[in-house]
Amino acid sequence: MNFDQFNLDPRIMEGVRAAGYAVPTPIQSAAIPPALAGHDLIGTAQTGTGKTAAFVLPILQRLLNGPRRRARALIVTPTRELAEQINDTIRALGQGTGLRCATIYGGVPMAPQERALREGVEILVACPGRLLDHIDQGNAKLDGLEVLVLDEADRMFDMGFLPAVRRILSHVPARRQTMLFSATFPAEIEQLAAQALRNPKRVAVGISRPATTVSHALYPVAQHLKTGLTLELLKRTDAHSVLIFTRTKHRASRLAHQLERAGYRVTALHSNRSQNQRQAALDGFRAGKYQIMVATDIAARGIDVERISHVINYDIPDTADAYIHRIGRTDDRARGRPANPAPPRRRLRLRRAAARHPGAARPPARSGAGRRAAAPGAARPAARSP
Repeated sequence: MNFDQFNLDPRIMEGVRAAGYAVPTPIQSAAIPPALAGHDLIGTAQTGTGKTAAFVLPILQRLLNGPRRRARALIVTPTRELAEQINDTIRALGQGTGLRCATIYGGVPMAPQERALREGVEILVACPGRLLDHIDQGNAKLDGLEVLVLDEADRMFDMGFLPAVRRILSHVPARRQTMLFSATFPAEIEQLAAQALRNPKRVAVGISRPATTVSHALYPVAQHLKTGLTLELLKRTDAHSVLIFTRTKHRASRLAHQLERAGYRVTALHSNRSQNQRQAALDGFRAGKYQIMVATDIAARGIDVERISHVINYDIPDTADAYIHRIGRTDDRARGRPANPAPPRRRLRLRRAAARHPGAARPPARSGAGRRAAAPGAARPAARSP
């Protein structure tokens, strides 16, 4: 099975091949055909399964014919990082189509966005708040919209964006194709789906559980010992690419400085940083310039960074779903293209590290599955503490 099965325009297939896409992921195989047929769609899939291409490719196919220099597709997403990531995918897959895309989000000047809207683009990728600012000022006109995508809908609910999303719905045409993607479906998201979609097709891939390639360990440890234990764990493993989650942006900055003083190449990602700083942190972490990225949950959803060896939950997340999204960052599954296998890594001696660090409890015994050697490219144990 390959992307030829979708009968995409040769100009789009040029981008697919140039991006190195080979075998469609399960969510792509399930979602692309009904999306190409024009159906409204509800997609459920875990982070890292390739769902961005699952809605980008049908949008590109639909917009090849028809007017240009007007907004015909809108993708609403909760964070700036996701908006830029989706924009990168559109540019890569649509490089031969002549279709243009603009990102709309806060934290940066409005003038370049106003200019892009004035000059006309076919695809908008937007965060809700800044998009409403442009609508209120008359910059963004959505009366010609043909396709609406609500990406990471449950995350938008978590961040309090649902009222803004409902306002956006009041500005788009009633006759449109709508696709909604969400990893979980609380009652509020079901209500939003009922309001926004008409007779949608439903596709679901996988269930909400940790990737089987990830080993887990728990360290009950006092708050004042967390940094010391983190340093001890980092010293005892070949952790070449580590993502550490904290609950607050201030703690993320403080921990990043502490790790930097200990000699590690560290960056931080949180909402107090400017957009340029946040993009530089992500780009540097992806490229290997930084060994460690300390982040708040802004990095837990959809941020595409391959070959992460360890995730450390410095602070325990609030929900089981949040934990799954955090540790999903270690899953190196192909996102519509083959993943490069990571080099072999030593297994972290968790029991030994815990035993030598005062105040740290021994981790629970692993299951048989946890004791087996992981497959090539699989992530190694992630530590977390309360």
